[in-house]
Amino acid sequence: MTSLDDRPKAAGGAARAAKPAGRAVDPALKLVLELGPLACFFVASYRYGLHVATGVLMVGVVVTLAASYALTRRLPVMPVVTAVAVLFFGALTFYFDNPVFIKIKPTVINCIFGAALLGGLAFNKPLLPVVLDSALHLDEAGWRKLTFRWGLFFFVLAALNEAVWRTQSDVFWTGFKVFGTMPLTIVFALTQVPLIMRHELKPTAPQDEHF
Repeated sequence: MTSLDDRPKAAGGAARAAKPAGRAVDPALKLVLELGPLACFFVASYRYGLHVATGVLMVGVVVTLAASYALTRRLPVMPVVTAVAVLFFGALTFYFDNPVFIKIKPTVINCIFGAALLGGLAFNKPLLPVVLDSALHLDEAGWRKLTFRWGLFFFVLAALNEAVWRTQSDVFWTGFKVFGTMPLTIVFALTQVPLIMRHELKPTAPQDEHF
């Protein structure tokens, strides 16, 4: 039984728990922010070469992060880690005048995400909600299965990137980043919908209070 004196405190705690971590972004705008730097990278690579495209990508990820923070007042983990990797490997590309560094960036970043997910799972701490900034509400078994699948998928992406950049032209590789990796990720995410639906936690109906 909840007393009248306890009701303001309980309401305040519920309000704090329900407070969103940041402002929501329109899905179309979010997609533009995510694909914008990659699209600019592809166009610049096709017209001016990989070195210019690398500089364009570095500027693009910084602009995207700034815009995302301005809109939501927070920075999700995955875009931040990706941006740091782009800036680091981009700087190495210019310093050594060698495009191999920007080419191996997707391999390294995907291996990091894959190792983080599977490593966290090994220690019974699924990290998928943090890595993907997920708003899903799943039971423990669902999170473990989804984390395992995404961990393996990141390693598959790393292997594909290695195969493509080592055997194909620069233009083909940049096209694969835009028109290969992104569609593969979307298709994979869609194949996980049945699992998500099976393990999604249903909201419980509020119970009436009696005094």
